[in-house]
Amino acid sequence: MSFKPSDVAAPPAPPVSTTGRALPNGLAAFLVFFASGAVLVLETVALRLVGPYVGVTLQVTSSVIGIALAAIAYGAWSGGWLADRRDPRGLLAPALVLAGIATAVTLPVVRYAGEVLRGGAASAILLLVALAVFVPAALLAAVTPLVVKLQLADLRRTGQVVGRLSGIGTLGGITATLLTGFVLVAAVPSTVILLALAVALGVTGIGLGVHLRRQTRTELPGPARTRAALAVLGLLGAGLTTIAPNPCDVETAYHCARVQADPGRPSGRTLLLNSAQHSYVDLADPKHLEYAYTKWIGAVADVAAPAGQRLDALHLGGGGFTVPRYLTATRPGTDNVVFEIDGGLVELGERELGVRPGPGLRAVVGDARMLLAGEPSDSRDLVVGDAFGHLVVPWHLATREMAADIRRVVRPGGIYTQNVIDYPPLRFIRAEVATVAAEFAHVALIAPPQALAEQQGANFVIVASDAPLPLDALRKRLGVVDPQVSMLSGAELTEFVGDALVLTDDFAPVDQLLATA
Repeated sequence: MSFKPSDVAAPPAPPVSTTGRALPNGLAAFLVFFASGAVLVLETVALRLVGPYVGVTLQVTSSVIGIALAAIAYGAWSGGWLADRRDPRGLLAPALVLAGIATAVTLPVVRYAGEVLRGGAASAILLLVALAVFVPAALLAAVTPLVVKLQLADLRRTGQVVGRLSGIGTLGGITATLLTGFVLVAAVPSTVILLALAVALGVTGIGLGVHLRRQTRTELPGPARTRAALAVLGLLGAGLTTIAPNPCDVETAYHCARVQADPGRPSGRTLLLNSAQHSYVDLADPKHLEYAYTKWIGAVADVAAPAGQRLDALHLGGGGFTVPRYLTATRPGTDNVVFEIDGGLVELGERELGVRPGPGLRAVVGDARMLLAGEPSDSRDLVVGDAFGHLVVPWHLATREMAADIRRVVRPGGIYTQNVIDYPPLRFIRAEVATVAAEFAHVALIAPPQALAEQQGANFVIVASDAPLPLDALRKRLGVVDPQVSMLSGAELTEFVGDALVLTDDFAPVDQLLATA
């Protein structure tokens, strides 16, 4: 019996080895940790970059998260594809340097494009967010598969290598998210964060390139002319940042804030938050109410008790402190407690808007929902709700559970008044009136007649109490401060609200209700 060579089973091939090509474990871990963390810094800061132009809403937040995830997916896929076709050693340093350049260019690109794309249209939001995040995040996401490819020296340890580096990348993202959200954003402006990140990425990329060149004794990839062009591009991006239009005078932990003088009223000041007009104060005359909705709230306060009688007032949201100043001026001795989540706005108000804390005005920094829970029952004659995230009432301040806690704090016969913004078809204001009416027995709604007819967007002021409201006195006072405004109550208000949804902590789609049809 004879044997042919093909009849004999070939011995198993030895494991593929890339011994000598792997990076030191510490360096590999650092690159993955740093690149993954940089992506999350970009994602966190991006929300602050685009906020002044398209707002800070659920749609904007969702867009930032979605675009960042898309960039990570595309970058990881592209990095893995390239790692199988070229030596990753020649790609890692350029990826980091290019990510640094793209990060430096992000600021001027977003600020110039933001002026064009300003508004809340979905297409504008997505495009502006993509300009802020996609390119640098995709480049950074490519780093991990490049490093993984280099570390696969033994296929029998593939799972261990991939798992370890994936875990390190996740830890980098977690660390960067917490550090940026809790420390960096509160300590330095977004401009500084992004430029520092761009410099860190560029320096790391250049340092890595030099290290790998010494290890392999080869030149950095690309001609010198290309490297010089990239360096110039990075410097140009950083330079453009210094001259790009900046919508902020002050960047607080929550807002891009600016105070503008009123050219027609020397003592008038307008507070803009994320480029939207938020408050108006007259430094010389605290009784002056410029905006219509503040006049309506002032009218409610005027009839809440006999003229001149002091009130115990609680304000959910401070902004420019217009209403607290008005109450102090019209009702001396009034105790105003203001819950304001943004400590930077309180400082700005003290510095530029004539806010003077004292026995009659106390600002407490924190979330109004959390702080309200600590207020004594039956402790306030008047509660004013005027808290906004851009143009939207934060959802947790718009629910029945929140209204119930407000009712607990309001004294018998006291009044709760809430400022709301909505646009046709008015789904949110209808739902919010239904929500407040689920807890308060007596409710009225103040708004322009054109807004009630669904012809325009506007401010709406809800007035509620557990006792009959002074409707006649309120109509008379409204006729003085704003003769064009309407007030609905009773059957008219019931018909307006219809079968609107009562918002609860379990289901409060505020942003979706506010979106125009």
